Amino acid sequence: MDKPLAYKLAPETLGDVVGQRHLIGEDKIISNLVKNRKLFSMILYGKPGIGKTSISKAIINDLGVRYRALNATINTKKDIDIVIEEAKMYDGIILVLDEIHRLNKDKQDILLPHLESGLITLIGMTTENPYHAINPAIRSRCQLFELKELSYDDIVCALLKASKSKYLEDIKIDDKAISLIARLSGNDLRFAYNLLEVSYYSTNDKKVTESIVKKINSRPVFFSDKNGNGHYEVLSGLQKSIRGSDVDASLHYLARLVSEGDLQSIFRRLSVIAYEDIGLANPSIGPRLEAAIRACERIGLPEGRIPLGTIVCEMALSPKSNTAHIAFDAALNDVEGGDCGSVPLHIRPDSTEYKYPHDYPGNYVIQQYLPDKLKNKKYYSPKSVGYESNIKQIYDKLQNINIKGSKE
Repeated sequence: MDKPLAYKLAPETLGDVVGQRHLIGEDKIISNLVKNRKLFSMILYGKPGIGKTSISKAIINDLGVRYRALNATINTKKDIDIVIEEAKMYDGIILVLDEIHRLNKDKQDILLPHLESGLITLIGMTTENPYHAINPAIRSRCQLFELKELSYDDIVCALLKASKSKYLEDIKIDDKAISLIARLSGNDLRFAYNLLEVSYYSTNDKKVTESIVKKINSRPVFFSDKNGNGHYEVLSGLQKSIRGSDVDASLHYLARLVSEGDLQSIFRRLSVIAYEDIGLANPSIGPRLEAAIRACERIGLPEGRIPLGTIVCEMALSPKSNTAHIAFDAALNDVEGGDCGSVPLHIRPDSTEYKYPHDYPGNYVIQQYLPDKLKNKKYYSPKSVGYESNIKQIYDKLQNINIKGSKE
């Protein structure tokens, strides 16, 4: 079976790699390591299709060293044992390990002492954040290098080069088609190569046009793996945009999540935002969000996007306050730290000294509710924003009454 175009065009040397100039440009760290023929264990991490595999293979080719390539998901302890024995035989080897975040404890235990001694030099690759997804014991023995997203210009340059290669013989493609493929690729070079190749072979005359490309794929891809970092990056972008009152950015990230079809994640995150970031500045937003969620569930997609878009606009432009959850977290911190004390005697169930607020003017009477140990503690500090301005007036009035009463 013929290999994919992306495989055929894989770079042979660091100089052939697209992008990542911050790592492999002139006098940059990986370039200098190769130039000095001194390699250390490293982990390359970043989104799919941006050059992790290309850089690892280019390093091997430039150094001309002995190596073995494994995948942490499918290769076994026995496979690692074989690599270790080969390393002992040749006094060292480079292990290129894909999906390194999948390396389980048994495999780690076998590998760790040989990384420590330098018998094995590891080049790990992952789309996950190594600070969260990779065992600290492995991570501490490696240098971590983050690969950046390829730019639109990077993708266009690579596509132009591919269109002139021997693998797409007699291809006819104009700048508009190349531009469209680059835009649809979502900065994933592998996807761009695949779309170019499918477009090429789907024609009778080898003429690739915008129309041909659109028939194959009319929607851009973006990295938003439901079980990986990309998904949570988009959710984070949604929350931070709403918190920052940027309605346009909020709608952008909502659109990405709706395109992915993961409505439950949207519902959960919006519910958090309603109470964490908007809170008492607009208490009605919680019930209004719940109504929008019910409407979306009832009518489904694509029409469900309408109530979602409406409520996200309202949330982004709503006044914001985080005072309530900050206050509660402070109280919870005291409780979990054991800084509590006993419930005052006069508000216990069997007390005869409790003052019933409804029996007093304004339904309020001065009495101590917090334990003695915390009786002067203030958790809540209201803001003069939105509806919370009203709450602040009540709060300030009660505080003044308490201060006056304590002096009397």
